Amino acid sequence: MSKTITIDPITRLEGHGKISIFLNDAGEVENAYLQVPEFRGFERFCEGRPAEEVARITPRICGVCPWAHHMASTKCLDDLFKVEAPPTAKKLREMAYSLYQFYDKIINFYFLAAPDFVVGPGAPAAERNILGLINKVGLDIGKKVIAAYKDSQELIQLLGGRAIHPVWGLPGGVSKGITEEQRLDIIARCKNYVEFAKFTIQIFNDIVLANKDYVDLIVGDVYRMNSYYMGMVDENNKVNLYDGMMRVVDQDGKEFARFHPGDYRDHIDEYVVPWSYLKIPYLKNVGWKGIEDGKDSGLYRVAPLGRLNASDGMATPLAQSEYNRMFETLGGKPAHTTLAFHWARLVELMYSAERALELAMDPETAGDNIRELPTGTPSEGVGVVEAPRGTLIHHYWSDSQGMITKVNLIVATGNNYGAMCYSIKRAAQGLIKGGKVDDGILNMVEMAFRAYDPCLACATHTMPGQMPLIVEVYDADKHLVKTIKRDTGN
Repeated sequence: MSKTITIDPITRLEGHGKISIFLNDAGEVENAYLQVPEFRGFERFCEGRPAEEVARITPRICGVCPWAHHMASTKCLDDLFKVEAPPTAKKLREMAYSLYQFYDKIINFYFLAAPDFVVGPGAPAAERNILGLINKVGLDIGKKVIAAYKDSQELIQLLGGRAIHPVWGLPGGVSKGITEEQRLDIIARCKNYVEFAKFTIQIFNDIVLANKDYVDLIVGDVYRMNSYYMGMVDENNKVNLYDGMMRVVDQDGKEFARFHPGDYRDHIDEYVVPWSYLKIPYLKNVGWKGIEDGKDSGLYRVAPLGRLNASDGMATPLAQSEYNRMFETLGGKPAHTTLAFHWARLVELMYSAERALELAMDPETAGDNIRELPTGTPSEGVGVVEAPRGTLIHHYWSDSQGMITKVNLIVATGNNYGAMCYSIKRAAQGLIKGGKVDDGILNMVEMAFRAYDPCLACATHTMPGQMPLIVEVYDADKHLVKTIKRDTGN
């Protein structure tokens, strides 16, 4: 008889998911799936709407990722209406987006990822959360984290009108600029953010890298995938989160492709699996070989580790120093260790703070020319940014009056879906032996996908707004032997 255990909360992610693990007669893992059982309908919600409204609609896909969707949509509208934003508007957009990246990475590290390392992967579930983290590191550090998060969120609200669902980006620019006084205030705050990034990296050094067991876990075989990597880069192949060319490298770090974001359909296709509403993107020029790693598999990875692997470095000095140290510690590029996503995310935390400061230091960000009015006939456009969770693609079609006729979204987490499925299976096979399963082991299986910071709300947006996750363990005869779940409340 199957046994049901309810743990609340069971995991730390945004959205909906279900893990099914199948055991053979010996109690070893035969297969494992990350299933996404909910349906996303935003592509259809946007049809029939005036194009300029879409940049205000798509941020509602997720309350954690609204700025990524807002910026991708705004850039898509530039392309749709054949208009180029003036330099001041571009700098303001990138500055605001850098600030968003900064505060989003605070959420991930302190609220979602750090409990596994600071509190411990085998700690009781009730302690693996932000409160357990504060109890471990001290109230003063907790206050510092919350203050940095609050301050940076207030700053992007100043720029975008709203912190969570911005209403700022327009075809050809932005709706509001900043004053010189506001620019000087942003400079002062960004200097504090750089110091906070240093502080966070020091915590990672002291608690994670100084612990041999954690380092062995990061570089070990359980959390490893030899994949392709994709990310946005500038003209020098340095990481850029707002604009640039797309670059793909292979398992040896050699450039496999470099293309304009608007040409994504020449390089990326999506495979439909029967057990999930989420499609699995893969590299067209490699082909679909299933959920496997290696050069014959078209699966690729995005997000922080994917971006750093696909680049030749960071465009700001402190981030570049951390970039060098990370790859030296991990044995060179590319790094295939999945848990290194957490470290790469902190490199980008530093980069985001430095880049926001660089842009605020430019007097042109307080300029008056913040929008070029569109004059072209709209037809089709593509907008791409690097969301915290990876490459985010917005593609719109419209009639000549600017009414949306079709929308295609390849969401950041979707790019990593195949890799997450592979990572969960590999972790389950490495951790579950002889059918022995406990809460600590299941949490370590979850760590395989938590490293990607998945936002299944973005990837599969569902109507109820709940976050159910079910882990099911089956025996060799496909009989359910154990279920651990968080219910939807229905």
